[in-house]
Amino acid sequence: MPSSCPKCRRVLEEDEICCAQVRYTWRCKSCFKLTSGFAIPYGKCFLCGGELELIPDRDLGDSMRFRAIRDAVQFELNSFHFYKLARDKAGSPEQRAVLERLYEAELDHLHELEEKYHAHLDREVVELSANEEKLLSNWLFQGIHVTADSGIADLYQAALEMERRTRDHFQKLARELPAGLEKELCSELAAEEDEHVALLEGELEQMG
Repeated sequence: MPSSCPKCRRVLEEDEICCAQVRYTWRCKSCFKLTSGFAIPYGKCFLCGGELELIPDRDLGDSMRFRAIRDAVQFELNSFHFYKLARDKAGSPEQRAVLERLYEAELDHLHELEEKYHAHLDREVVELSANEEKLLSNWLFQGIHVTADSGIADLYQAALEMERRTRDHFQKLARELPAGLEKELCSELAAEEDEHVALLEGELEQMG
């Protein structure tokens, strides 16, 4: 029997789990990395070593009213469809495997946004076929070319550039906004993208 999430009031199907699984949220005082989980860790921020603070339950209401959340969701959706299109045109099994991993990572990022900010998306939005020409004209992908001949390192460099552009976007917004919730959201999202950058840089470095 359908029920509703006790936090965001989203109607849930039978056996579906929503925000009720999130017990605690904490944030780094230095880099603003926001993390959710069942237990608060002891120690410092795993990203920068900064001090952690517990964030009380924030009622954002309709989180999509914030530009920061709207932008974050749109960027992740665009990147997801970008990798999906590229994967379908992959020229080798190795290339396809990397693009598959990258597009699945973007889907994970979308799920993280849903969990942390209750930015729930209809499944139909994720499954929509993107207009390729319109998608590739977006500023996020300008100058980035992924072809059937692209090497594995080239794919990682393209992914890195996209993550850096997204991070820089939120850092710029955070600098321009006055103190307040929207500025905090931008700083949190910039930290999230910074983590994605660090992960990709680490994987690229391991490739030698």
